[in-house]
Formats: sequence, C-alpha cells, structure tokens
Amino acid sequence: MTKTIVCYGDSNTHGADPSGGGRLPAEVRWPRVMARMLGGGYDVIEEGLNGRTTVWDTPLAPGRNGLTYLVPGLLSHAPVDLVIIMLGTNDTKRIYGLTAAEIAGGASVLVDAARGTLTGPDDTPPRVLLVSPVPLGEITAESEQWGFGEARVESERLAEMYRRVADRPGVGFFDAGSVATVHPDDGVHLDATACASLGTAMAEVVRVELAAAEQ
Repeated sequence: MTKTIVCYGDSNTHGADPSGGGRLPAEVRWPRVMARMLGGGYDVIEEGLNGRTTVWDTPLAPGRNGLTYLVPGLLSHAPVDLVIIMLGTNDTKRIYGLTAAEIAGGASVLVDAARGTLTGPDDTPPRVLLVSPVPLGEITAESEQWGFGEARVESERLAEMYRRVADRPGVGFFDAGSVATVHPDDGVHLDATACASLGTAMAEVVRVELAAAEQ
C-alpha cells in the first residue's frame, strides 16, 4: 500500500532559490529528491510556504501561521502515514523576539496538533518527524532585509531544543543542519546541492520512521 508523506515547511521546503530568487526546479527540491530515493510506493506531498512560522502571526506576511493550515491540510491529504515538520527559521526573525526554546515550544504545539488530527491510517495519530531547520549563515543584505539580522545564534540552538520536543511516542527527530548548509548568497536558503544532501538523508530517516510506526 502506498505510504503518504506530507512535508510541511517554509521556503526551504517550497524551494526558494538563494541565487537570484524564484523557485528551484521541482526535480532538485529536497522533497522530490527524497521521493526519488525512496522509490515506488510513496506519495510525497510538498506543503512549503515562504515565510511560514510555527504558530506566530505577523502583519507583514498574513497567512504564514503554520498552525492555521496544518490541521485542514492534513485532513485534505488523509490518510497520512508521516508528517515531516521543518519550521522555525522564520521564527528567528527579530520581529518575533523569540528564543530557541520558545520557538521549540511552537514546534511542540504543531507536533501535538498533527498527532491530534487522527489522520493516520485507520483513524490513528499520524507519525511525526520533527526536523530542526538548517541554521542561518552569515548576515547578507537579503537576510537583513528579511528581518533575520543577528538571528544566527538562536537558529544554531534549535536542534538541541527540537530534540527535546521530539522525545515522545510517535515522534522522530532529525537535524537538517547535520547534512546541509544554507547558501552564502543569501544566508537563508538551500541550493540544489544542499537539497540533494538533505533529500538523500531524509529518505533513510523516513524509512526508519515508517518502520517504527508499524511496530
């Protein structure tokens, strides 16, 4: 039976191009790379949105609160075997004034919301893979304009905090920063090489997570 995987994230799941703007070609974005590495029997759904946060609203970018769409999104794709949540980068923007621990708290809310949908097979909680995003790079004109400023320090602390959040039944963890780095052109986004590394690594993690769900 085909396994459905929802990749719920921000611009780095959407495939924002760090060099020149726009969107990376579909075949090089990390969810598509992951899908190729997994092979047949998997339906990988890209749910990436530029500027999406975990649970926070901002008047500068309406509709980016990740909690708002998560539940209806999962209901629309049910049954869902695995929800991959990779959010938190946009939460580090200065406008929110959040620490890594507070951002992890937002991620925890998303994990609980996803599990609470009962959109998994046979109306069970879907398994969740919480992914700490790749840390920000050196400040660039683009990253400063987007509001990140000195956010790199907090972004580097997210993996430690997310690992603690994921320490519960039905939830896995992966540190995207362990296999990929952002491109120096804008200091925020993944290029094709980073997407290839992340997608390849994620395929192996997904196999482990889905095997755990069947135990």
